[in-house]
Amino acid sequence: MPRISEFFGIMIYMYWFDNQKHKMPHFHARYSGSEAVFDLSGNLIEGNLGIRAHRLVAEWCMDRQTEIQQAWKCATEGKELPWVLPIR
Repeated sequence: MPRISEFFGIMIYMYWFDNQKHKMPHFHARYSGSEAVFDLSGNLIEGNLGIRAHRLVAEWCMDRQTEIQQAWKCATEGKELPWVLPIR
């Protein structure tokens, strides 16, 4: 699973062709031993990262919406995934 971004200890991943289980565009986030799945707008689908990490992921989604959507498009087509800039 390619990592597409990382910030404040939060790692963001997308799987290639990962549109079966959740039935919507999404990404996986890992932080401090926990994992969660978010839609491309930053809404939690499954899991728990804690409040602080969840807010940071949501902020990143708002700031990088176009880049995240492009990464999802590449993932569903099996193409190389672009790096999405972290929040600062």
